[in-house]
Amino acid sequence: MTEPVNGATLIARTLKARGVERVFALCGGHIMPIWMALDAEGIEIVDVRDERSAVYMAHASAAVGGGFGVALVTAGPGVTNAMTGIANAHVSRTPVLVLSGVPPRPQENRGALQDMSHTALLGSITRHARTVRHAHALPRELDAAIGAACGRGGEPGPAFLDFPVDLQREHIPDALTRVEQVAGRPRPRTRPLEEDLRAAARAIAKAGRVVVVSGRGANAAPEELARFLTAAGAGYLDTGETKGIIDDGHPAHIGAMRGQAMTQADLVVTVGRKLDFQLAYGSPAVFGDAKMLRISDKAEELFDNRLGEIALLGDLPETLGALADLLCAMKEDRDRSWLAKMREGHLERSEKLGQMLASAPSDAEGRMSPNRLLGELRKRIDPDAVVIADGGDFLSFARVALNPKTYLDPGPLGCIGLATPFALGAKKAAPDRQVVAVTGDGAFGFTAIELDTLVRHKVPVMIVVGNNRAWAIEVRDQMDSFGKVVGTRLQDADHAAMARAFGMDAVRIASEAELPGKLDEAFGVLKAGRPVLVDAVISGEAQSSDSKSGLAWVPDHQALDAWDKAERKWLGLDKS
Repeated sequence: MTEPVNGATLIARTLKARGVERVFALCGGHIMPIWMALDAEGIEIVDVRDERSAVYMAHASAAVGGGFGVALVTAGPGVTNAMTGIANAHVSRTPVLVLSGVPPRPQENRGALQDMSHTALLGSITRHARTVRHAHALPRELDAAIGAACGRGGEPGPAFLDFPVDLQREHIPDALTRVEQVAGRPRPRTRPLEEDLRAAARAIAKAGRVVVVSGRGANAAPEELARFLTAAGAGYLDTGETKGIIDDGHPAHIGAMRGQAMTQADLVVTVGRKLDFQLAYGSPAVFGDAKMLRISDKAEELFDNRLGEIALLGDLPETLGALADLLCAMKEDRDRSWLAKMREGHLERSEKLGQMLASAPSDAEGRMSPNRLLGELRKRIDPDAVVIADGGDFLSFARVALNPKTYLDPGPLGCIGLATPFALGAKKAAPDRQVVAVTGDGAFGFTAIELDTLVRHKVPVMIVVGNNRAWAIEVRDQMDSFGKVVGTRLQDADHAAMARAFGMDAVRIASEAELPGKLDEAFGVLKAGRPVLVDAVISGEAQSSDSKSGLAWVPDHQALDAWDKAERKWLGLDKS
């Protein structure tokens, strides 16, 4: 006779059957049965210091490793603490399953500890949010939540389930442990109609200045996308959602000519990408009379802001492969002179960027340029590394200077403060790859406590803090003739000392002269399999190169204002 299975065990076995190897969590009384069941089933529990970080880690794990990430948080403040991470995954369209608990059913609405409606709070920032109140419903509720997170019914994103504590302990019929919802089924694949594929291929062949812009969905089809770009003779612009999936050596790469490419294109092809603020909402004020071809596996990415002349809904590897085959079969000798000119400009600007990184001067006080720091990092980061960029000003430098194979940043929500938890989640998903997170000192402070988690779990990543001392101000001991304190100086925070307090290796770089040697020391620690923090004192006076060179994929505020003015003029609202 088999031992009875309770609800918590079925939850853990379902996750294991779906390939989940670890859960990021912070314990609490309302989730202890699930916690213990996960451990009993051999699923790793990465215990964190803040619930927001648990969701960030699950987010990065899914983004780097595929599948969906899982976070387990306790009731009440555990859920409310997690909401920022959930909102970030929601806007980034990243598959994350968040699990929690609630008081026992007999105590519901009687003033029990942490008795609140989590689903009412989370409905607007999740794809699915439900409280499971019946043990018999567990398999189908879990399947529905996992399917929603993975985009089975629409865009992927976070899904939320919570369970009364008594349901977690309740024995369930043995038959429910063997239903098909436990292991699940793959999402059905779809393909556009042949006539629509042929129409899209003809539109591409007819155009002379094709620009392809990739987004979330293209991450599932890097090889097919590369083949499609070659067959289409198209210029390619990546975005933060797909930075690095196409090697910069591919002749389609024209990212450094982004502004000109967007305004000169006669056909713009979006691949799994929304036309959001990063692409001027597809406005004719920027893209002119260019036609639009929208390709996605999600209908929501076909009809936002700008309707394409052609929209293809289908599995992206299948769709891009089919288009490449059709274009190759046409065997037309298309004029690629425009692409050659854009590529030449891209390479020229990229070369200038490399020279600028190597020669960026320190300021009058001897503090190194952020670009100088990033230029030296660029020399040492592995070609297949995972790089996380975080912060405000420092992120603006990093997203231009660094071009890794896999890149993560705060995304469209602009949710700074995720570098350290993202690095941990990414390393857990890709243990054989180098993981480096670069962050501004202000953003670093949001989740700096997770250095403790890195050390406890022995996760070998590098955290580089660009310390321009722009956050804390200390008053000087000076007074004017009226006794009023005058004069201030920026506080010299030592983040390396804080890291050492957690038992972590750390180096502090105070000048450009120290940079090469101390970076070599830090990368040596990383190679030895230990986490390391680099606290680099940088200048706060440098201007980010994205606004000067037009290399960035995210427009600055001046660019947004210019786009707004251009659109008003296009609409006839501004006659100037």
